Amino acid sequence: MQSQMEHPMETMMFLFHKFAEDKGYTTKDDLRVFMEKEFSGFLENQKDPLAIDKIMEDLDQCGDGKVGFQSFFSLIVRLTIVCNDYFVVHM
Repeated sequence: MQSQMEHPMETMMFLFHKFAEDKGYTTKDDLRVFMEKEFSGFLENQKDPLAIDKIMEDLDQCGDGKVGFQSFFSLIVRLTIVCNDYFVVHM
């Protein structure tokens, strides 16, 4: 049986590989689909139509149009921090 921490870790790894497919990385299109499916509320509240482009630019450190697991995971961490900050303020 998985611990409470192992389950979300497995979910994040599974989601990355689901959207990366067999490539081992995600592209801007993959990232857009991921954000639309998993963070639709975040996107709906964005006033910037280029939000995905800016996120991809930030994550794509090499400038090759590819986002590996570490960068993908850093996105999840940053979104979690923002959600936590919102939660703490509005509790």
